[in-house]
Amino acid sequence: MPTQSKITDKLLFTPGPLTTSEQVKSAMVRDLGSRDTEFITVVSEIRRRLLSLAGQDNDTDYTAVLMQGSGTFGVESVISSAIPRDGKLLLIINGAYGKRIKTMADIYGIETITLTYPENTVPCVGEVQDTLAENPDITTVAIVHCETTTGILNPIEAIGDVVSKHNCVYIVDAMSSFGAIPIDVKSAHIDYLVSSANKCIEGVPGFSFAIASLSALRETKGYARTLSLDLYDQWMRLERDGQFRFTPPVQTMLAFYQALLEIEAEGGVSGRGERYRANHDIIIAGMTQLGFQPYLDPAYQSIIITTFYYPDHANFDFETFYNLLSDKGYVIYPGKLTEADCFRIGNIGRMGADEMRGLLSAIEATLDAMDVDLM
Repeated sequence: MPTQSKITDKLLFTPGPLTTSEQVKSAMVRDLGSRDTEFITVVSEIRRRLLSLAGQDNDTDYTAVLMQGSGTFGVESVISSAIPRDGKLLLIINGAYGKRIKTMADIYGIETITLTYPENTVPCVGEVQDTLAENPDITTVAIVHCETTTGILNPIEAIGDVVSKHNCVYIVDAMSSFGAIPIDVKSAHIDYLVSSANKCIEGVPGFSFAIASLSALRETKGYARTLSLDLYDQWMRLERDGQFRFTPPVQTMLAFYQALLEIEAEGGVSGRGERYRANHDIIIAGMTQLGFQPYLDPAYQSIIITTFYYPDHANFDFETFYNLLSDKGYVIYPGKLTEADCFRIGNIGRMGADEMRGLLSAIEATLDAMDVDLM
């Protein structure tokens, strides 16, 4: 095994886990008891600062509930805890993560209507309106904000207006967008916004969270279909004494608190988003110049992750391309599309213009090594 001083991390051009700051990594190098007063204070501060990032500088109408596990655990916690036993879900899908929510709903026996769109197409707000009007028994609507499948950005505010008019509970999976794209949960009529530690806030994996409307959450006592993912009980315990029901990921949360300090120092959501937008612009310009074709219409493209078609060249093989880049210290992301061969480049994490240009240089060298000329 190499010693710690000889370990050099590769740069992660992925949607999370992602490259983190040295300070975030250093924050984990300690032991702290889960019932320690210092840790309970950290948990309280994390919850408060998350509300601020969601446009809620006080906790009058919303609360932040932390949940052990990855982002999928957080989404499943909300799906399994926030829908009545006899409720009905309208699920809007245009990618793999919307489909994952459908799998969750099926496992829990939740009656579901789906509006499904191609992976390069945003949902039609009018169709959402019509579906809710035709199905007054729908209690809940769910959508993914930034579909990590492609990087497409869905119109959650416009859909939220429609959902609110039909008095439905609104769930938004903002896994890949929260912290870099401004979201005011109240003005968007969002009842549950779900994200995780290892995305745009630039922490490390280990827990997820829901920014929850207190009026909606208070109604859900007894709705939960699991023990460990019971969002209401988790909230009640955090409110009672600031502690988790089960063992919390202490080191991950210490790292996340440091990450929250760093996003605040960078100018909050807008400052973080400006850096990511600059990263995205560099990647789009550079990849296009190299001959790659973006998958999405620019009108639908987020700043979080960018999807590119495989080049139409006999010598191009993605596995070889990926491995050669990894050998150079640059890790990109395979595609997850059902109808096109693509790969993805994440623009998030503790990286800026120099790292983006470094990746582009590595890609150019890799194409030369593979004898792939796209021009």
